[in-house]
Amino acid sequence: MIRRQRLAAGVCALLAALAAGIACPGGAAADETEPQPAPKVELVLDVSGSMRTRDIDGGTRMAAAKQAFNEVLDATPEEVELGIRTLGANYRGNDRKEGCKDTQQLYPVGPLDRTDAKTAVATLAPTGWTPIGPALLKAAADFGNGDGNRRIVLISDGEDTCQPLDPCEVAREIAAKGIGLTIDTLGLVPDAKTRDQLSCIADATGGTYTSVQHKEELTDRVAQLVERAADPVVTPVATEGTDACAGAPALKSGLYTDREEFGKQRWYKVDVQPGQELRASVSVADDRATNPDYGVLLRAVTQQGREIVRGEGAGTGRTDAISTGLRYPRPEADDDDTTPETVCLQVTNSFSAGAGVKTTPGMPLELTVDVVDGPSASSDVASFGLGRGWWLLAALVLTGFVAGLLWGWLSRWRVAVWRTN
Repeated sequence: MIRRQRLAAGVCALLAALAAGIACPGGAAADETEPQPAPKVELVLDVSGSMRTRDIDGGTRMAAAKQAFNEVLDATPEEVELGIRTLGANYRGNDRKEGCKDTQQLYPVGPLDRTDAKTAVATLAPTGWTPIGPALLKAAADFGNGDGNRRIVLISDGEDTCQPLDPCEVAREIAAKGIGLTIDTLGLVPDAKTRDQLSCIADATGGTYTSVQHKEELTDRVAQLVERAADPVVTPVATEGTDACAGAPALKSGLYTDREEFGKQRWYKVDVQPGQELRASVSVADDRATNPDYGVLLRAVTQQGREIVRGEGAGTGRTDAISTGLRYPRPEADDDDTTPETVCLQVTNSFSAGAGVKTTPGMPLELTVDVVDGPSASSDVASFGLGRGWWLLAALVLTGFVAGLLWGWLSRWRVAVWRTN
């Protein structure tokens, strides 16, 4: 009996090993990929005079922020490069011009020395103005050039006091550069105006806004945002569409960002070989107040202007983004022709701005392009619609075959043992 149990356990282990080995082909090779750029985060903290207010769990807003920073610094993933910038931390006077320059990098974005960072935070005391716009401009520059996930986490308790440099417009300008920078905002017991401003900043870059009233909420949310920066993401590439296909940028498979004005169109070009399939999708973000009833149209068109296929999306009321997509499988050529077909992609939106709303820069546009091997008339598994997942079906079939053989052998062995007993 014990021998049979051991044998059954061995068979199960063998099946598991076979399944794991087949389902993860080239597992060793996966470790040989090129290293990715380190994710970078900069915490931007409001140190204006209002941070002295005692309304967060009996303590000051500044004390809650310091506690959150200390705990977050301890929990920051090793792969994240982190920096700290302040606003309103140094100038105590009443000169508005000087107060609106008051932003400095307290700790540079780079590998984290927790002791140095905590020491720098401990020296902060609520002081001056609230130059959010200037601080965001400086924070965006703190990351320098290069790729990788970049995120600003802004913590503030009041409106920007340095108008007319509108921080929401600053965020839109940052997003328009297409540098893959996200701004998340947290409001410490904010009023309605502060909430609207911080929400607008976050919306402009695809970030999030959170209202905070307790120390634990602040610590948990900042920690979540820092950890999120370590998640692998596809960094979008900035491009600039044109008003006609003739001069449109040629795109390859990837994720792209652009800006599109209200009620306008943008054109792009993609080359598709015989037997390939073009898959494209577009999202237009509603990053400011717009009128109800809107839509987005994505068309694939030949260079001669003939429409191949289209995708449409429409809605009414309030939305954060509207999306649509299309697929164009180009047939196999009858001969050995490998001449690519240039497909023109046209993106058109029917948004209209609300009263008094600025129309520039245009609304954020995100375009995904994927050119893959299309369906084939051969026996390729892709013809069943599995695409690049054919190996999974093969793994399941092979695993089932091996399992059947082993189970049959085990059954025959058990019958033989039973007869001998």
